[in-house]
Amino acid sequence: MSIQNNNMKNTTAIVALSSFFIFSACKKTEQTKPENTTQTEQTAQPEKFQVDSVKVDDSIKIGKFLSLRYTSKLLVFPGIKDQKLLDSIYLNNKESRDFSKNGLQAYLEKEKKQYFTSMEQDTKDFISDITNAQTWYTDSDMKLVSNTNDYMHIQYSSNAYIGGAHDEYGYVERVFDLKNNRKVELKDITTISKSKLEPILMKNINKVPSGTTDEKGEVKNSEMLLVDVIPVSNNFYFDDKNLYFHYSPYEITAFAAGDIIIPVSWEDLKGTLTPEFKERMKIK
Repeated sequence: MSIQNNNMKNTTAIVALSSFFIFSACKKTEQTKPENTTQTEQTAQPEKFQVDSVKVDDSIKIGKFLSLRYTSKLLVFPGIKDQKLLDSIYLNNKESRDFSKNGLQAYLEKEKKQYFTSMEQDTKDFISDITNAQTWYTDSDMKLVSNTNDYMHIQYSSNAYIGGAHDEYGYVERVFDLKNNRKVELKDITTISKSKLEPILMKNINKVPSGTTDEKGEVKNSEMLLVDVIPVSNNFYFDDKNLYFHYSPYEITAFAAGDIIIPVSWEDLKGTLTPEFKERMKIK
């Protein structure tokens, strides 16, 4: 591929991956009196959490050997009405605040058109240099991982390819407090300082193997580190046992290691968990 192609990759990669960071009734009952005139009380039914989704998957051919594909999915939450919470869930949708199913579908269609247009423009000077069939793409997804104790965990993922040896991919983990209508911050969970948490991350680096191997067998995550100190990331989530920090390729390790997840147990954080979080998660 030409030198011009290499020079524009950083700009094109930003365009291809930008869509990644966009992105998730109570039924009335009537009291009735039976014939024996004894009044009965009906228990209100809990509100059912509603989740829907929209998706766009399309492709075009822009040259003899080059095709483009755009795939993106967003979750829809009809029951969430708080505007600030919705703004946080759809973190990069700055142009539209219509988070209805129709609104999000229209947003994806607009993003698709912008992606195709920008890629056609960026490749016009070297597209004739591409002599083997290729498909360049951007693919983003939004998954509801869990909704427990009014904590909603959403994983955003993105994958893009613009030529070269391999694709680029990454993850964003976000947890939302549906009780207080806001994104959960690390300070809501623990009061531990970053300087004390960093050594724990290093201690636990190999607890979740990446699956990377070489001719000698398994390669430990610690053997592929690119940093001397593992930084505390805002990319975290939790379950009933651990707090997890998720690092995308190149953040702390070589690309061959893939994405890295480091668990930090509640025992590791003993004495630093906030009272409200402990109560809601039923941590003893």
